[in-house]
Amino acid sequence: MAWSTREIAELAGTSLRAVRHYHEVGLLDEPERRANGYKQYGVAHLVRLLRIKRLVDLGFSLSQIAEMGDDDDHPEQALRTLDAELAATIERLQRVRVELGLILSRSTPTDLPPEVAAAAAGAEMSDADRSFIVVMSRVLGPEGMRTYADMLQSSTARDAPAEDLDELTDDADEQTRADLAQRLVPYVRVLLAEHPGLNTLSSDAPRGVRFAEETAAKALVDVYNRAQLDVLYRTHILLNTSPDPDGG
Repeated sequence: MAWSTREIAELAGTSLRAVRHYHEVGLLDEPERRANGYKQYGVAHLVRLLRIKRLVDLGFSLSQIAEMGDDDDHPEQALRTLDAELAATIERLQRVRVELGLILSRSTPTDLPPEVAAAAAGAEMSDADRSFIVVMSRVLGPEGMRTYADMLQSSTARDAPAEDLDELTDDADEQTRADLAQRLVPYVRVLLAEHPGLNTLSSDAPRGVRFAEETAAKALVDVYNRAQLDVLYRTHILLNTSPDPDGG
């Protein structure tokens, strides 16, 4: 029995191009040629070609198939390794589907990490706030991100002083900045009382507290305007110099 290249490709359910490529990479031996110069494939070629196709369909790369050789018709270790890789891929895809479901059902933004996306969905954030959270999600640890998510879900986080800070323009005058800083002090104190973890937000940062704080400082300068940064600085000074009326 002898088949042409086209015939053996059709029998194996593959393409002429694939058969030729298998020859080129050494997976399939070149057959003898007829007197007219055309290749003539036999049963052994078909069996080998079907095995290659089967392994490719299972997910093996051509280099992996080459390592198996011609004789091993049941490469158990390779099959077990592939099975473990597929199990990990399925698990990852299942997590992605869950995340996609949350994004679709809650209309959450895709640029936010899943830990805070759901919490942020109900919060009216400025572009600067969102950008800052995205940056922080890259440096904070799990506990810090949970604290951030809890804070975003708090009704206090959406109080008027926070909204006024978001809307503050770069040309805001001195009095406007000073007044807003004064109003932010009690607002921040309430947030810290409700979410004490904000005081140690970077404590479990994977790359350390210093790196997280330096990154946060750079992000603040990049995403907020000069008036907003000035108000934040004034608020920080007031928090550390003015007494807490509740004695905290």
